[in-house]
Amino acid sequence: MATKQSASAPRPRNTEVVIIGAGISGIGAAIRLREQGESDFVMLEKAGALGGTWRDNTYPGCACDVPSALYSYSFAQNPHWSKVFAGQAEILDYVNDVAARHQVEKHIHYHEPALSSHWDERRCRWIVRTEKAEYHARAIISCAGYLHEPQIPNIPGLKDFPGKLFHSSRWDHDHDLRGERVAVIGTGASAIQFVPEIQPLVKELVVFQRTPQWILPKPNQTMSGAAQTLLKAPFAMTALRAALYSGLEAFGIGFRKPLLLKQIEKIARAHLQLAIKDPVLRDKLTPDYTLGCKRVLLSNNYYPALAQANVDVLATGVKEVRGNILVGQDGSEREVDTIILGTGFHVSDPPIAERVWGTDGCTLADIWNGSPEAYRGTTIAGFPNLFLVLGPNLAIGNNSAFIVIESQLNYAMGALKAMRDKQLVRIEVQEAVQRRYNNKVQKALQGTVWNKGGCSSYYIDRNGKNSIGFPWSSGTMQRLLQHFDLESYDTLKELAR
Repeated sequence: MATKQSASAPRPRNTEVVIIGAGISGIGAAIRLREQGESDFVMLEKAGALGGTWRDNTYPGCACDVPSALYSYSFAQNPHWSKVFAGQAEILDYVNDVAARHQVEKHIHYHEPALSSHWDERRCRWIVRTEKAEYHARAIISCAGYLHEPQIPNIPGLKDFPGKLFHSSRWDHDHDLRGERVAVIGTGASAIQFVPEIQPLVKELVVFQRTPQWILPKPNQTMSGAAQTLLKAPFAMTALRAALYSGLEAFGIGFRKPLLLKQIEKIARAHLQLAIKDPVLRDKLTPDYTLGCKRVLLSNNYYPALAQANVDVLATGVKEVRGNILVGQDGSEREVDTIILGTGFHVSDPPIAERVWGTDGCTLADIWNGSPEAYRGTTIAGFPNLFLVLGPNLAIGNNSAFIVIESQLNYAMGALKAMRDKQLVRIEVQEAVQRRYNNKVQKALQGTVWNKGGCSSYYIDRNGKNSIGFPWSSGTMQRLLQHFDLESYDTLKELAR
């Protein structure tokens, strides 16, 4: 006699595709699936709302550093941006609006993170488990991204800090910083946006800076009503996007030919000299590596904030925390009430990799061993029917992430269409193909600014390999991912089983 399933056991559900994550990538994947006539899919979202990075990062001053006209879906262009570089709330509103107009929210399962994904070789299905259910899917599109899992530094005593402690991506809006002594650890893309916002509020602000950043002026003009009306004209947005794209691609040549970036460095140096008159502070803020080696940052108010009387920049990392006192690697000490971490995210070691098991019973994290690798940044030998969005070696430091996302979705949709048309139940990139591709990638990266620019950045993983950057133009990326190359894959037909 059959035993009754436990009330607490996951309930199996068959579906064609599981999308992991309801950020920009996940919403885009859902829209593309619906356009292909596929309605049998679910989107698993760990949080209670969509939006990914732009839902989580609500720190003061949070905004995009790519022009808004480009930082949007090509199929959902928006003439209504209020500024050249939109803020967090406006971008989140845009993503919510696109999701609503394309009716994808009904596919989202909120508060349901994917706890594990196992490949079932016998059935050629992925088994994805959450706390609420079990999904048996033909394919997975992983849209977990890499700018949402905070990187918490392993500083002795940090966990025992008696004051307020939070990461910039988990901003505590209920905590009042007015009149406090505040320490900021890290000076990356987030810190240069929130530091100017909190500087006028706090009593004292000490910024611990391990490495100075190259910062360019940010031409963030307000978009007038007349400009927005003009952009509603036929083809106006398309023309603007094309112009912005071309300009940013021209800038991107410097990433592959670093000597060209020395000219851009002159602009950054002039920007620094105009804002910082104190030669000692200016020296602290001057990088000793080539512009572009780390992410190029844009700000008009970061330098002026650092020049204020209540701000102290310590050009040192933090060695330890003793009670309320932060001790720098240089021995300096500062007593503070609140610590804000601007220490970035898990980029080359995404936590999702620890929860995906392939054909040999190993996780993605096991296979990668600290150096992520995929074929065209999207598929991985040993993990059939799995597609990564914003995967390894696809980061372009000069243009919009939407270009990467839409390119990869073209490729994934081509793969799913080929599976349907040819009645394939299993596709897996050939290991030799993946190896040849990545050897070519690594060879091309050797001359890029990320590899030879003289800095330490998240582009270089713990093994010393560049597992993040894309070595060619974004036009080349789009061509690589435009068509699915079935000949590079081992396949299994439905009828053969």
